[in-house]
Amino acid sequence: MSPFVLTRTLPPDATAAALRADVAQGLTRSPKELPPKWFYDARGSELFDEITLLPEYYPTRAEREILLARSGEIAAASGARTLVELGSGSSDKTRHLLRALSSLTHYVPVDVSESALSGAAGRLLAEHRALTVHAVIADFQEALVLPRVPGPRLLAFLGGTVGNLQPAERARFFARLRAELAPGDAFLLGTDLVKDEGTLVAAYDDAAGVTAAFNKNVLAVVNRELGADFDPEAFDHVALWDARREWIEMRLRARTALVVKVPALDLAAHFAAGEEMRTEISAKFRREGIRAELAGAGLALTHWWTDPRGRFALSLSVPV
Repeated sequence: MSPFVLTRTLPPDATAAALRADVAQGLTRSPKELPPKWFYDARGSELFDEITLLPEYYPTRAEREILLARSGEIAAASGARTLVELGSGSSDKTRHLLRALSSLTHYVPVDVSESALSGAAGRLLAEHRALTVHAVIADFQEALVLPRVPGPRLLAFLGGTVGNLQPAERARFFARLRAELAPGDAFLLGTDLVKDEGTLVAAYDDAAGVTAAFNKNVLAVVNRELGADFDPEAFDHVALWDARREWIEMRLRARTALVVKVPALDLAAHFAAGEEMRTEISAKFRREGIRAELAGAGLALTHWWTDPRGRFALSLSVPV
């Protein structure tokens, strides 16, 4: 078998169709909403990389601290021969786990971006010549179709991306993931933790305005892909903490009354002055809440690791 295999489970036009559906639904509902996955074209990915280096944005650094300190324990607890990573992107953080998983023979990165998967595979194979990489082009929010690889498997979902899902979406995601796990497999989950409002809001509204540019990039994506005429300068970036739901919301607020035309959808979206369109939620978690959500899907939390300041957590759970 070749050390690199690429499997596509998404139809070639799936991304374009999903964007059209999300924009049509999001701009006609009240309140308006666009899903955060559309931030991430090439420019959006560059901006997010900048965000991870900002002093206000702690999650990436905190998770890296855990991986550096605890990868050996994670490897020992899982005993995995295959690492499956959902939403793998550049696979940068994965390197810490790959070095620690001495019994590992296969790595299965799952992402919607073929270029990200191919680029990451090339770098990893240069570092781990005995590794087989079977990349899968797929959307982790849809049904998982994973290749047949040696077990036990460690499925990893890092970066706190699970916080972008609504509670009902998380329940469906955990249930689908549990259905994929076999006895002996384990699930490694990254979650940002509840903390003071000031720290949370600053992480999503940095002084340099990088997050604001990242937020507005979704408008550039809709303009380019669907011929829309959003003017990013007509909107302000908003980040706020919803204490009841324990999540951050990012929004775009119209500065004046305006109409946005989306020719590809034959749609005209009317915004009132001050009207806000939600572009992301980022839920924050507590240990017992995560334990309960996992248990609801048939997963038992067995290990819990945090950075020294208790800002971020990695949890390991197993099917029951």
